[in-house]
Amino acid sequence: MRAVLWDLDGTLADSREFHWRAWRDTMREAGVEITEAQFLASFGQRNDAILSKWFGGRVPADRIREIGDAKEALYRRFIQDEGITPLPGAVEWLRRLHREQWRQAIASSAPRLNVEVMADVLGFKDSLGALVGAEDVQRGKPDPDVFLAAASKLGVTPDRCVVVEDAAAGVEAARRGGMRSIGVGGAELAGADVVIRSLVELPADAFGRLIP
Repeated sequence: MRAVLWDLDGTLADSREFHWRAWRDTMREAGVEITEAQFLASFGQRNDAILSKWFGGRVPADRIREIGDAKEALYRRFIQDEGITPLPGAVEWLRRLHREQWRQAIASSAPRLNVEVMADVLGFKDSLGALVGAEDVQRGKPDPDVFLAAASKLGVTPDRCVVVEDAAAGVEAARRGGMRSIGVGGAELAGADVVIRSLVELPADAFGRLIP
């Protein structure tokens, strides 16, 4: 058995604009104005870390959770109301791998509800055997927990898994988990076994060469 473990944001779909608008509107409601530069510097981090930094540690943990939950609910509403487009090559690769009997999962640092909503709106669920989100693990990337959890749910050993990521922390998580990796992006992903700018650049036998 072989498996592909997909990161979500920036790999299968680009939801950055939805995250920015949700954070901007939620923080404004909480009485704090943030800049897009502040948002970009925090993108990909867990909500508790983001909010602790933006509030300077002055807000109780329950308030942090409340604001974070409000932001994620608004984000999901944007996705459901406006829809989201898969990144080039994403649909084709998920369908191809499904036909070739690779097991597939989304392994994301995002809240599980976000992962479920995005997978549903993108139309990916029929190709996936598991969805893993932030609540399923205690430690985020670059720790390998999210990928190990996804591999376990699929019933595939780590050495038979390929991780597809757009972030250096995700590539490092794959390495620590004993998995091969494909980096979608630039030179910052040099630690991956294969680095490409877009999924459409992947040769037809890319996954098979990594896991024969």
